[in-house]
Amino acid sequence: MSASPSRPSYAALFRIPHARRTFVAAMTGRLSYGVVSLAMMLTTTRATGSYAVAGTVMALFGATSVFLSPARAALIDRHGARRALIPMASLYAGLLAAFAATAWRPGAPAAAIGALAVAAGACTPPLGPTMRAVWGEVVQDERLLQRAYSLDGVVEEILFVSGPLLVGAVVQVAPPAAAVALSALLVWSGSLAFVLSPVVAGVRPAAAKAAHGGRRWRGGRALVQPVVVALGVGLSLGAVDLLVMAFAEQRHHGAGVVAWALAALSLGSALGGLLNGAVDWRMSPGVRLPVLAAGLGLALFAAALAPGLATLTLAIACAGFFVAPALTTSYLIADAAAPPGFRTQAGAWVNTAVNAGSSGGAAGAGLLVGQVPLGWCFALSGAVALAAGLIALRATPRAPVPADGTAPAEAEPSSV
Repeated sequence: MSASPSRPSYAALFRIPHARRTFVAAMTGRLSYGVVSLAMMLTTTRATGSYAVAGTVMALFGATSVFLSPARAALIDRHGARRALIPMASLYAGLLAAFAATAWRPGAPAAAIGALAVAAGACTPPLGPTMRAVWGEVVQDERLLQRAYSLDGVVEEILFVSGPLLVGAVVQVAPPAAAVALSALLVWSGSLAFVLSPVVAGVRPAAAKAAHGGRRWRGGRALVQPVVVALGVGLSLGAVDLLVMAFAEQRHHGAGVVAWALAALSLGSALGGLLNGAVDWRMSPGVRLPVLAAGLGLALFAAALAPGLATLTLAIACAGFFVAPALTTSYLIADAAAPPGFRTQAGAWVNTAVNAGSSGGAAGAGLLVGQVPLGWCFALSGAVALAAGLIALRATPRAPVPADGTAPAEAEPSSV
């Protein structure tokens, strides 16, 4: 278990026995997720010669990956990471390898590619929620747990920025399908190293805990607040990516400039995440979360007023400053709402909300661009974040949720 210094630092996390090894293994596997989307899209486009087919395949892959995440997380909680994660990761990696082999050369049948993508998405191992659940089990100091989740979010942000760069390097020397094969190798090797860690071995599954007096989780309503904010953040960010590209195109800027603007969003998120983790907040997570969502919304309102790309980039960086803290706080609240045997599922619901929101936000922005002025589109994305913050404010529990996940009447959040 972790030590509890008077003011724990990020370095204190890696003084926990085997924590560094476990975290690096999980991040190796999660790098696969930064690689796979672009790799599959390029591979499908090259194999079928159709952007429409590539878009459909990616939508199907994303849908099965996102919406089945809580069900896969439930398997981890019920059976433990060692018994559930390795079969899941092996099947997922095998399906990605089959996808790469099928689409290695142009002319591959679209139906076969689509079927393999759907099957792979359904088996995506929930490494992120599982790693956060492990942190929740081995870190007992609340301030140190906040740092663990913040560091997790920042490193994940870096992985999703570096993943496409890795794909770009691979396609310089090999077909895009090689990048899909690389993604399969990363997730399988990272998952194997993760579950072999003594830290993961010490986390008992929910079935074992139930046999020792655990109770069923009846505190699911406590997830309303973090899931709503995660959904709002996802909707806003999914829209922003497309809106920045449309803004740059209207002003005849190149794709390289767009990349810098979106990199500013990631940089702002990383800085915000590190600062959020380093501060010992007096404000409780349930009160802090609506404030962070409102900050994101107000920054996007500022983006709506930006006269040029430089000011837009600054506003986007400010918006990013609230993203990682909002998501980190959402995961913290979800973790506190769940008893130890249900932590992976609780985190998976937050993860599902932000990913589903991102897809929905991109689709919604695509329908609005060209029909509504871009300033109004940015303002609408900000309004979504503000609305999520208001709903989260109403759903703030008036008392902490007990460790066993059962909420007394006075602690129930108000209905929304």
